[in-house]
Amino acid sequence: MIHHDHCKLTRHSSLSPCLEQGPRRRTETSFDAKACLAIRVRLEIAENHRDLAQFNLAIDSKLRGCDLVKLKVAGIYASGQVKERASIIQSKTQRPVRFEITEGTRKSILRWMEEPLMIGSDFLWPGRFHERLYISTRQYARLVREWVKSIGLDPTSFGMHSMRRTKVAHIYRKTGNLRAVQLLLGHTKMDSTVRYLGVEHEDAPAISEAVEIERLGPFSSAVQGRPSFHLHDSAVAARIPAIRCE
Repeated sequence: MIHHDHCKLTRHSSLSPCLEQGPRRRTETSFDAKACLAIRVRLEIAENHRDLAQFNLAIDSKLRGCDLVKLKVAGIYASGQVKERASIIQSKTQRPVRFEITEGTRKSILRWMEEPLMIGSDFLWPGRFHERLYISTRQYARLVREWVKSIGLDPTSFGMHSMRRTKVAHIYRKTGNLRAVQLLLGHTKMDSTVRYLGVEHEDAPAISEAVEIERLGPFSSAVQGRPSFHLHDSAVAARIPAIRCE
């Protein structure tokens, strides 16, 4: 029976690298602001422009590793400058997701694009061997481990999902807005977002209380003669760039 399940996962893995890990994976810790800064400083000192750009964009974009590694230059760069916002079609869900690119990340990407390896490359993270157009998720995972070890943290506690989870964890702690996090991660279901953040136990009462407050809000505002306030989906992207892991 175990062998049969493994075969099913193997068939799926041929369709998309995003499905290789299956539904069961260890929880990978998000980076706190201190760790983000420490990694950035080390990469800056080493003048490792590729890794710095990749670390910064991984944090900003919140993309799965399989989508990050195959980003194309044309997707984030136009008219001689890096875009402030970009979008992709996710490999796992085939649904679009938008992400912001903050100023510091844009600068690090521009520095990386001046490197000789980027001349004529369609992909943002080109492979170092001719048979690969872009780096593999395995190579990306190895880079993350190196970043973690370089600042003295346990590499077994961090991984590619740490990169994806870091900024949304900061956003959730600052705003408590699960809907915003769901949109930023490109999740189709709120349950997936709750599980991904790991908030179902410690924050469940607070989430329930917030929903009750939102329900009473419009009535309370109307009674006092003030218009009620609603955070629409379109407002989410405009607010998020101000929240940065630094």
